[in-house]
Amino acid sequence: MFLGIDVGTGGTRVILIDRSGSVLASHSAAHADISSPQIGWAEQDPEDWWRAAKIAIAGCLKAAAAAGHTAPVESVALTGQMHGCVMLDSGGQVLRPALIWCDQRTQPQADWLNRIIGREELIQHVANPALPNFTLTKLLWVREHERSTYDKIAHVLCPKDFVRLRMTGEYAMDMQEASGTLMLDVVHRRWSDFVAVASYVPIRWFPPLFEGPEICARISAEGAAATGLTAGTPVAAGAGDQGAGAVGMGILAPGSVSATIGTSGVVFAATAEPTLDPLGRLHTFCHAAPGIWHVMGVTNGAGLSLRYLKETFFPEFSYDELTALAAAVPPASDGLLWAPYLFGERTPHLDPNARAAFVGITASTTKAHFVRAVLEGVAFSLRDTFTLFRELGIPATRIVLGGGGARSPLWSQIQADVYNHPVELLEAEEGAAFGAALLAGTGVNAWPSVAAACEATIRPARTIAPQHAAAMAEAYARFRRLYPALKAVEA
Repeated sequence: MFLGIDVGTGGTRVILIDRSGSVLASHSAAHADISSPQIGWAEQDPEDWWRAAKIAIAGCLKAAAAAGHTAPVESVALTGQMHGCVMLDSGGQVLRPALIWCDQRTQPQADWLNRIIGREELIQHVANPALPNFTLTKLLWVREHERSTYDKIAHVLCPKDFVRLRMTGEYAMDMQEASGTLMLDVVHRRWSDFVAVASYVPIRWFPPLFEGPEICARISAEGAAATGLTAGTPVAAGAGDQGAGAVGMGILAPGSVSATIGTSGVVFAATAEPTLDPLGRLHTFCHAAPGIWHVMGVTNGAGLSLRYLKETFFPEFSYDELTALAAAVPPASDGLLWAPYLFGERTPHLDPNARAAFVGITASTTKAHFVRAVLEGVAFSLRDTFTLFRELGIPATRIVLGGGGARSPLWSQIQADVYNHPVELLEAEEGAAFGAALLAGTGVNAWPSVAAACEATIRPARTIAPQHAAAMAEAYARFRRLYPALKAVEA
């Protein structure tokens, strides 16, 4: 049995699988709410992730035992929200709340990096331009604004790697996660001495690097006492949530693409070689599987858009009730458009100051129109990444849906229509935790490779064909004009 741990934004989820890929048990624990002391700020307490992880791991093991699965866990791997900046002192103690992936305060630091190194030069060294989301820009903000904290830093980790530290006592990071720090030479899969020197950030702060399925640590006596796992259990490096999620959906071969809607939305394509976008609109990262890479575009406010709409305007409705209302509205929402820029935007605009908006409201617009417009607007934003894929010659011959967008029949159909391509649903889409569990099993040779693990455990369920592609193409053309118009208003 193999354990996958997903340290997400809203909570930690743990699943236990067997060699057939069957989920034997699972358990989740919520995190404390994101702290946002100022507009655009987003912080979480790393120790709260560890609290939730202990609850979720123990709960999963208890559920497994209750179901008769009492064999020892063979191996563990972690995944989780990417780009977070966890700053620790020499004793491994947290120095301040972590700046997480959606924090937008560091645009001045990103501008400084792009200026002193050069945007194109930075892309050549680490495959990506400086953006506010990346770990390095967060460190630079702390250096500028909280120097006393910065001077105490001895270790820098990402969220799931902090939880592993508490479980094992070992500092480690995988290649895929490290790609999102802006400190990794993505092409050569090693820390970038060049960026470290240019940014005056000590490379010694960053931990040893491992491939996703590589065993990098073992459960310590303290970790065992806290979680119920057995001391000495191997722990694989794992991957960030997007890399692990892609493994869990079988996105390994060129041409295979996933479109996943969680809090954020991601379109993820596997590539045999590192493929660089000269303008930096796409992220180019190492994949969770050794020897391959991936490109991805990110919509910051994907599932977040629907949650915002529900909690702000329709708290009395369930999500199922809202989507049932939306299903009665014709494709293209009678002209209503949603720009999903609640937390700025990454792909393709690279603009932390972008703002969300509904456009096209009339006296006939109903709550159902607003819901459908949100579902369509998120899909339009994800289509922007497919547009870039075509521009850069990145194939997309197979599209697999994941996250909340796959669990909603209406949102799945909308995506097929907006992408104008059949979309595939899996028999059981268990998210990043499932991919982490596959990496854990590969690390102890349950399967000879990550690809073999996917082949043995991932089963397609059905394919959804486009039905309203023409209407969506016309609406998408209008959506493409939204951002420039909104930018002009903001200016």
